[in-house]
Amino acid sequence: MPKITPLDAVILTALAGVIGYVLFKAATGLNYHWKWEVIPQFILRYDEGTGNWRAGLLTEGLITTLRLSVWATGMAIIIGTVVGLFRVSPSLFKRQVATTYVGLIRNTPPLVLIFIFYFFIGDQIMTALDVDGFVRSLSEETKSFLAVFFGPMNRFPQFLSALITLTLFEGAYIAEIVRAGIESIEAGQWEASTALGMRRGQSMRYVILPQAMQRMLPALAGQFISIIKDSAIVSVISIEELTFQAQQIMTTTYRSFEVWTTVLVMYFILTFFCSLLVRKLELALQRN
Repeated sequence: MPKITPLDAVILTALAGVIGYVLFKAATGLNYHWKWEVIPQFILRYDEGTGNWRAGLLTEGLITTLRLSVWATGMAIIIGTVVGLFRVSPSLFKRQVATTYVGLIRNTPPLVLIFIFYFFIGDQIMTALDVDGFVRSLSEETKSFLAVFFGPMNRFPQFLSALITLTLFEGAYIAEIVRAGIESIEAGQWEASTALGMRRGQSMRYVILPQAMQRMLPALAGQFISIIKDSAIVSVISIEELTFQAQQIMTTTYRSFEVWTTVLVMYFILTFFCSLLVRKLELALQRN
C-alpha cells in the first residue's frame, strides 16, 4: 500500500476545503430555492395502475445510454479492427481508404457528423431497408424480447440510426488504437514468422494480432468509457438517452441545478465504476 505523505494530506485537506466551500456557497449564496424532492420520482417511481415500482425517466435514459454504449463498442471494435488492419496494409488503396475515413472523422466537429450521418442513415438507409415494416411484422413476444436489448421497439429505427452513427464515429478512434497496437510489435516478430514460412496474413493472424490485442485491451476498455460520455451527443437527434431525458425534465420542472447535478452524479458513478474495472484489467495484464 502506498503511504500518504504530509504533502498529500495537505493537498487532500485543501481540496476538501475548496469543495466544501463551493457546496456551501451553492447552498446558501445563490438566489435559488433548491427542491431536491422532485428528483426521486425521475429515478424510481411507483406505478399505481400495476402496483409495481418502475424506472423513472432518468433511469430509463441511463439504461438507454448503456445499451447504446455496449452495442456501439462491439460494432466499433469490428469496424475499427478492419480499418486498423487497412491502415497497416501493404495495399496503397486500402491504406488510402482507411486514412480518408479516419481523417474525415477525426478532423470534423462531432456535432456536424452526427447530423450528417443521422439524416442520411435515417432518410436513406432506414427507408431502403424498410426497418419500420420489419418492426411491425414482429410478434408481441418477439418485440418484448428484443426490447430488453434495444429498448422500446416503436423507437427501434431511431435507436438503430443513433447506434450506427455512434459506431461510425467511434470506429475511427478504435482504428488508431488497433494501428498503434500492431505497429508496437517488434519487427523481429514479423521476421521470425516469415522465417517459419508464414505468409503475411498468417503472421498477422497467429503471431502479431494476439500480441497486439493484449497491448490494446486497456486502451479499448478506456475507449468504452469515452463512448459512454460521447453517447450524450445523440441527444441532439432526440434519442432518449440520459442527457435527452434530463433536458426534457428540466423543460417541464425548471429545476436546472437539481436535474443536471443528478445527471452528473449518475454519469460519474457509471464511468468511475468502469474506470475501476479498466484499472483492474491493466494490473492483471501487467502481472501476466
